[in-house]
Amino acid sequence: MQDRTDIPQTAAPIPRRTVTTALAGAALAGGLHAAPAASAAPTRHRDADRPLIIGHRGAAGTAPENSVSAFRDAVRAKADHFEIDVQLSADGVPFLFHDSTPARTTNVAEVFPGREKDPITSFTWAELQRLEIGSAYSDEFAGERIPHLGDAARVANRNTGVFIEIKDPAGSPGIEQVVADALEQDPRWQRLVAAGKVEVLGFDSASNRRFAELAPDVPLQELRGTVPMAAELAEIATYADSFGTSYRTLDAAGVERVTAAGLEIGVYTVNSVEKYEQMVALGVQRVTTDFPLELMRHVHGLDPFPHGRDVRILDSVNNVPGADLQPETGEHVVLVNDGRHTVDVSGYVLRDAAYNTLTVGEGYVLRPGAVLRVYTGPGTDTEDAYYNGGEKNVLNNGGDSVALFTADGRLLDAFAN
Repeated sequence: MQDRTDIPQTAAPIPRRTVTTALAGAALAGGLHAAPAASAAPTRHRDADRPLIIGHRGAAGTAPENSVSAFRDAVRAKADHFEIDVQLSADGVPFLFHDSTPARTTNVAEVFPGREKDPITSFTWAELQRLEIGSAYSDEFAGERIPHLGDAARVANRNTGVFIEIKDPAGSPGIEQVVADALEQDPRWQRLVAAGKVEVLGFDSASNRRFAELAPDVPLQELRGTVPMAAELAEIATYADSFGTSYRTLDAAGVERVTAAGLEIGVYTVNSVEKYEQMVALGVQRVTTDFPLELMRHVHGLDPFPHGRDVRILDSVNNVPGADLQPETGEHVVLVNDGRHTVDVSGYVLRDAAYNTLTVGEGYVLRPGAVLRVYTGPGTDTEDAYYNGGEKNVLNNGGDSVALFTADGRLLDAFAN
């Protein structure tokens, strides 16, 4: 895994790696999407000026989502908060889990065969504790268990607080009261609330209203996939303090409508330095990311990916003409070696936020200036193309983020489109 070195308080800016003009031209000639422009040195945002940085599901880019390990990664990163997803077990225990079923991130098929597609809220707390959530991300985290709501308060502190997303309230009747009671009665949550380090959020307007009535002094954020019109924002402002949306759908007009309603504005899930800077330019006040350590390094003028000095992600070609998995020319990610040294990329892994992975086969060595296309589907392997032979598409056509790891788990880069 990546180096967890804490962020210094001051540091000289280090420019992000760039592609040479000759390389970018060669890439375009080879049919790639336009290469991103070379980044300037990271902007030195003063703490008072920069947005809050929130680790998504803890730090879901570097550890299993909604795990204690992910929460600890966010704290080590000195993120302002980390976000969690809370649901209720069948016997009413608040636990932290994102999906509506256990299939994607647990070993449910081994422990409870036949229940893979059952609602996660149909499991008792004792049953949930028998599930393992680490191995789906990486063998390094084998044995990690589903956390209790209280585990987030145990890891958080006065520097790194918690954003509590109430997940699928219809599947967890009464969850607003359970969360409100925990914040009021648990001493660990009490301390965080008093320090201004807790915020509750959700996509369900009715649930948000219920929580606002139960805990009017706890900051509340309404989430939507897009920014609604002014009248609806004015209504949201009667019970919420802020509004969060996808960065991919946000524009200057949307920011203006939100702020005109008296709401602060946040975005999710921003997984590249370039997209972060775009959001800063729009004036957002909260940025949620799977990679809080990397964004915090960038904010402090450091190279966000100190291990990735040579090989990085040049492009993610999500929506090709024709079928995503057509032989030879389907969806793919493009790697580039823009360093000075030849690098053996055998076994390198590309992982998206849903735990989908693409790997690089054995024997692939990138010389300086070389590019490698890593395909999801079938095709004929060549010096500059490797095919995973997959039977289902991995990349979202509407935009996705992918991260690059070495074979031994070191994070090299993250890319978003």
